[in-house]
Amino acid sequence: MNTEVEVMVDAQVHIRWVIRRDMEEVMRIENACFEFPWSEEDYHRVLTDRSSIGLVAEVNECVVASVMYELCPNAIRVLNFAVRPDCQRRGIGTALVNKLKGKLSNDRRRRITLHTRETNIAAQKFFSSQGFRAIGIAKEFYLDSPEEDAYLFQYRLPVCTGK
Repeated sequence: MNTEVEVMVDAQVHIRWVIRRDMEEVMRIENACFEFPWSEEDYHRVLTDRSSIGLVAEVNECVVASVMYELCPNAIRVLNFAVRPDCQRRGIGTALVNKLKGKLSNDRRRRITLHTRETNIAAQKFFSSQGFRAIGIAKEFYLDSPEEDAYLFQYRLPVCTGK
């Protein structure tokens, strides 16, 4: 891993669309974060789908996180979310979530949904801290670990009661 990202307390997080040259670092982060990581083919499949988008977060011009999501008619569905382990708990995940929240509107997409493994307590705590609520359980959700369930989390845009 690139070690240029040392102190990020006051560092600027830059979020942009993922590009081909980011994939090596995105895969390194993916493999460091997950017991059952996505493959490069998984990323390629998602990124070639017209309704899917990939973003990366950079600090000091180093890719430190990524999110892959799908635009659904009434929601944004997060497909994958990863922050480099040595960069977690420094506001980068929050910046990515805020970017997604900024894409919501009262006119179209009013919610963000995602699944997280029942064993991924850190993700559950993180998304709960961001205003997401667990709203359901998907039984035997994962192909790589069929006995494991997933929690369905949702964030809903607050209802505007403007005058």
